[in-house]
Amino acid sequence: MKFLKLSLASLITSSALFAGTYNVDASHSNVGFTVKHMMITNVSGKFNDVAGNFEYDEKSNMLKSLSGEIIVASINTADEKRDAHLKAEELFDAAKFPKIDFKATKIEENAVYGDITIKGVTKNIKLELENGGAITDPWGKQRAGFELVGKINRKDFGITWNKVLETGGVAVGEEIKLQIAIEGILAK
Repeated sequence: MKFLKLSLASLITSSALFAGTYNVDASHSNVGFTVKHMMITNVSGKFNDVAGNFEYDEKSNMLKSLSGEIIVASINTADEKRDAHLKAEELFDAAKFPKIDFKATKIEENAVYGDITIKGVTKNIKLELENGGAITDPWGKQRAGFELVGKINRKDFGITWNKVLETGGVAVGEEIKLQIAIEGILAK
């Protein structure tokens, strides 16, 4: 019996050595999106100010937890006038709702489910997961990374502004495609 307890304690301790908490490295991460413009093309953008952390098990190469936040005012679509409009009250209302939050609620091998909060509205969404793995970089830091892709409907979060075109379409599509690449550094 003593041997069994010792073996279990050893197993628990050794698996804990392989799992770690990583802080998001914003300079090597990208939270991007695309949305249909004038019904004919996609406009892309990203958020420059992102933070968060995740737990990653290096032994099993599995993401175990994830939480993060985005500063809405850091939106960047390569057009200052459009960015100012996106931050305005009729769209993201960055003054009243300065952050977008995400917290994973369930993680599978190829999918992450989580609660995303935009403009005070929280919805559970599914994102496809592509695991990048973990390495030790040339400077001795342990890094792990992954990519997430998915879709949300902006109207579900109260982002409803639009303009009807003379041709019958609308200026901005409802579906937002998310493309997220996250790299983190093991917290010491």
